[in-house]
Amino acid sequence: MTDPGEITRALKARAEEEGFAACGIGGPEAFGAGLEAFVADGRHGTMAWMARRMAERGDPRVLWPEVRSVVMLAEVYTPEEAPLAGLAHTDRGVISVYARGKDYHDLVKKRLKRLGRWFVERTGAEIKVFVDTAPVMEKPLAQAAGLGWQGKHTNLLSRDLGNWFFLGAIFTTAELERDAPEQERCGSCRRCLDVCPTQAFDGPWRLDARRCISYLTIEHEGPVPEALREKMGNRIYGCDDCLAVCPWNKFAVSAREIGYAARAELRAPRLADLAALDDAGFREVFSGSPIKRIGRNRMVRNVLYAIGNSGKAQLAAVAARLVRDEDATVRDAAEWALRRLAAASPGQ
Repeated sequence: MTDPGEITRALKARAEEEGFAACGIGGPEAFGAGLEAFVADGRHGTMAWMARRMAERGDPRVLWPEVRSVVMLAEVYTPEEAPLAGLAHTDRGVISVYARGKDYHDLVKKRLKRLGRWFVERTGAEIKVFVDTAPVMEKPLAQAAGLGWQGKHTNLLSRDLGNWFFLGAIFTTAELERDAPEQERCGSCRRCLDVCPTQAFDGPWRLDARRCISYLTIEHEGPVPEALREKMGNRIYGCDDCLAVCPWNKFAVSAREIGYAARAELRAPRLADLAALDDAGFREVFSGSPIKRIGRNRMVRNVLYAIGNSGKAQLAAVAARLVRDEDATVRDAAEWALRRLAAASPGQ
């Protein structure tokens, strides 16, 4: 099979058979200007890895000079329940929808590798597959491949899928028929910007990671600035607010992969239970979850901030047990939680 159009049609049909919700083809164009400005402004916070491999991240041809086509694939994880319902239950933690089931890295990569093997057998071309594990700018590449556009919240949106989907990429030496890039379709809507609890956006497409709850709970090491802690509420891993309010989600489709279904223990975990975890307990509870990578100390730190924001005086005893924790950041979070609970319940 040598005709680019024939190969492309066969690839898209196979991608659908494998369970992907969408497949688009783009080229290895460079998208580094926006990233350079983001890093130059310090908006990446402590994510030093963004700056270290910026050239590769901004231009696929620097990462792999032989690449001729970029295949972008969408994997839907649309939640079954209202994603923000847990915010009202302050004695429990809210985990971002994408992390309530199995680790998407593992699930998407297995599907990508199966599709890639099929493609190599049919074409003899070389490939490389990526799922958020290499310096690849998936969102602009996906927009160039026609899968969707970057909304004002900087996440990818689709007219057919909403914004609840993961992205995977296959770089190949094969020349494929390209799709037309998608155009931005947000119009005057700014729901995602206005709903942000920490005002992490200072304008459309202008996210400051240093104020983003997803960054603060997952990527940020050490204590979170005190001015932002109370705004985190009971969000203990990630934040879905800007995704959940997007009107394009009315077109969202159900997830095909059963592995993305929320595990019962991660739907609305009790803060008291999570605060009691030691390292071994943390690894057991979050085995097979993307949450495991942040480690026990960072999770307990987040839980203690949620306890401080809970208004539940009975949780003070939980925080008190951690004021002598071995980790300095956990101790600081426990002390803050106790001060905040005392302020919320004077005289108790």
